[in-house]
Amino acid sequence: MSKSRPVGRVAYDNTGRVVIVTGGTGGIGQAICDIFVETRATVVCVDLNEPTEPSTSSNFYFRRTDVSQERDCQQTVAWVIEKFGGVDILVNNAAIQPVASFVPLHKLDGDLWRKILDVNISGYTYMAKYAVVQMVEQKSGVIINLASAQAHRTAREVAAYGPTKAANLLQAKQWAIEYARYGIRVVSISPGAINTPLVQASLEMQGGEAELANRHPLGRIGQPAEIAYAALWLASDHASFVTATDLAVDGGLDAFGAFADPYPMS
Repeated sequence: MSKSRPVGRVAYDNTGRVVIVTGGTGGIGQAICDIFVETRATVVCVDLNEPTEPSTSSNFYFRRTDVSQERDCQQTVAWVIEKFGGVDILVNNAAIQPVASFVPLHKLDGDLWRKILDVNISGYTYMAKYAVVQMVEQKSGVIINLASAQAHRTAREVAAYGPTKAANLLQAKQWAIEYARYGIRVVSISPGAINTPLVQASLEMQGGEAELANRHPLGRIGQPAEIAYAALWLASDHASFVTATDLAVDGGLDAFGAFADPYPMS
């Protein structure tokens, strides 16, 4: 499990809650799995890739799933419900931003565009579609969509990723108003640049880590655990009156307007 978490005690207890995290074997997804495991939730990590360091926690489970395939999502949610009796929290995190997609619209490959749509938008839709049926029956549940600072401000040469992240924002709002009457809350988180493999793979295109850090008013990029703590709070009863909204965890990036420069961001 990841240990890249700020020092401090976690004052949350998620005993008895069942959490599904998509894209949970690396970066932000792994940090979110870690924090819910630490707070004693039953965590189902959903990903195409198995964890590089198998967990020894008795409350952590891995389920191989291609979120771009509706049938995979349906079967995974059904498996979770059968094994654990319900779904309390769904974190839609699995998303892709291939380096080859850092191009203007007229150079964007059609097959790559469809692949990004399938994962970043359809994957969120499929997982929520089947999880929410159980949540309606329970009359409770929380869905968290991981969006991006790019959902609010964009840059040159990111013709695919930014639009899909903007869609994640509206998905959350639409689902929130649809299912609020059943006691279900739906929110989104918009990270700035976070120290993940996805961001590291694109650093050269973004002018290097120092340049990327300087675009954030706090003068650094974020850590996956900082997004995980935000998800932990949003999923908790402390946020019981929070729904249909987005939480920016971006080091001030959106307010700074740093997307005016020519480099793409994640």
